[in-house]
Amino acid sequence: MPNASGPIMRCVVGAFGLFIACILLGCTPSTPQYQGWVDADMLFIGADEVGRVKTLSVSEGVNVKAGDPLFALDQTTQSADADAAAAALKEAQSQLDRVEAAQQRPEEIAVLEANLKQAQASLDYSTADLDRAKNLVERGFAPQSRLDQAKSVFDHDRAALETIKRQITVGQLSGRVEELNLARANVEQAKAQVKAAQARMTRLNVVSSVAGRVQEVYYREGEIVPQGRPVVSILPPDLMKVIFFVPQAIIPHLGVGDQINVSCDGCAKDLNAHISFISAQAEYTPPQIYSLEERQKLVFRIEARPSNPSLLRVGQPVSITLLKAAP
Repeated sequence: MPNASGPIMRCVVGAFGLFIACILLGCTPSTPQYQGWVDADMLFIGADEVGRVKTLSVSEGVNVKAGDPLFALDQTTQSADADAAAAALKEAQSQLDRVEAAQQRPEEIAVLEANLKQAQASLDYSTADLDRAKNLVERGFAPQSRLDQAKSVFDHDRAALETIKRQITVGQLSGRVEELNLARANVEQAKAQVKAAQARMTRLNVVSSVAGRVQEVYYREGEIVPQGRPVVSILPPDLMKVIFFVPQAIIPHLGVGDQINVSCDGCAKDLNAHISFISAQAEYTPPQIYSLEERQKLVFRIEARPSNPSLLRVGQPVSITLLKAAP
């Protein structure tokens, strides 16, 4: 009869080993563990435009604060555009000043005013001459032609004076309403172009919007960054999460905000996290998850935010122990 004490002893030793391992991991037979891993929502930081990296202010693994410089792209093209926009604004403003000012320069107005005085003197003389001609004709000392000539000169001088007065009036007027509106619109458009050019230059100096650790640098100084491509990725601590899967029977006993225990090889003890997401849709067990019960085919995704994310690393496999008793 074969000796059965060997297999029985091996089973006892194996069970005792599993019991000791469970105690070391802080679990009990009523609190099963679930396998998962550490993940994170990375922030991928890039520029709005194509450009060559001129300055790289960070390296992989360094911690940055909100507002710290990350990188800067070459500004040669954008600087030229800003100068051109500033010149266009200056030209538009000059055009507006000309339209708003009198159409004739002060020197030209002065010449017209001098001509006005001369025309007025000529008219005064022709008026007096006309009066004399009327007197002579009425008394019979001069022919009618003398009166006609004096009246012709008078009419000419009066018309000349009126013409100069109108020239001075027109010369002192500003541009028409339509011209003023167009000139003002051109100034506002030029101001907008200057503002846009300055904003483009500012966006080439990229700073961090959050505090976190630089996870990876994709482009170095001197390399050209295509539009829409990130230059660095940043991992904010509050965006780290633990992902694991549980069977359907466990879902009714879990809720957002529940605390769980997290353990892993070489990790500190008493790590915990709080459930932040419970999937409403079942899915098949992912290939990287090795369920302890093969009959459990459909599971639900759970995400939890670790209380101390600095003690974990992205991609690290972890074991999850629920604090609530299993059904």
